[in-house]
Amino acid sequence: MVAGTATNVVFGLLRVAVLLAALGSTASGRIAGYDVAATVTYVWLGQGLLAFVVLWGDSALANRIRSGDVVVDLYRPWDLQTALLAEDLGRAAYCAVTRLVPPVVVGALLFPFRWPAPERWPVFVVSAVLAVLVSFGMRFLVNASTFWLLDNRGVVALHGVGTGILCGLNVPLDFFPEWARFALWFTPMPAIMQSPIDVFIGHGSLWLVVGHQVFWAAALFGVGKVVLARAVRKVVVQGG
Repeated sequence: MVAGTATNVVFGLLRVAVLLAALGSTASGRIAGYDVAATVTYVWLGQGLLAFVVLWGDSALANRIRSGDVVVDLYRPWDLQTALLAEDLGRAAYCAVTRLVPPVVVGALLFPFRWPAPERWPVFVVSAVLAVLVSFGMRFLVNASTFWLLDNRGVVALHGVGTGILCGLNVPLDFFPEWARFALWFTPMPAIMQSPIDVFIGHGSLWLVVGHQVFWAAALFGVGKVVLARAVRKVVVQGG
């Protein structure tokens, strides 16, 4: 936890340096509506959200499928997807204190920072939880692919590369060409990181952003249920 937080802070400093240099190269000191305070807030909040939403995925379920241990999970008197979601929400609650808050505090102490209006704080909390739900839905589907592939490391690699670029981590999505922004907002990617950041800094339509997250959280959970139901009809795992 300490090592991960320290790494996030170091990379946050590097990202701030690069983006502030980009802002300084413009006559207005702005890019796509982002000034210094908004850019700094975007970077440090993004660094805090990395571990909170598990941006690059996990492989716990995939490993259990490969080993055959998932059969034990399927025998238990629970819904596997719901149980894993409950576990992930508990993890996120812990990370909110240990991984999300520290980078934001460091950024606020060292740079100009844009805090949300008081009435936006509850909406940001809701948006952050929805970001976890969307991320979980995508991670569950990536892991569930192991039921058919047995080794899903290629899918995990593609997921890791794609999310970093398309969710708003590397640069704000408003820096993208208009056609790319339009296309991306028809996917769940922005809901993982760009959406809670937009809510925090007051960028874009508040309810449209949150509504986008609600839609994808529900859609991915529903797709995950269908995929799991199909998988358990004929489970093929290494070792059993």
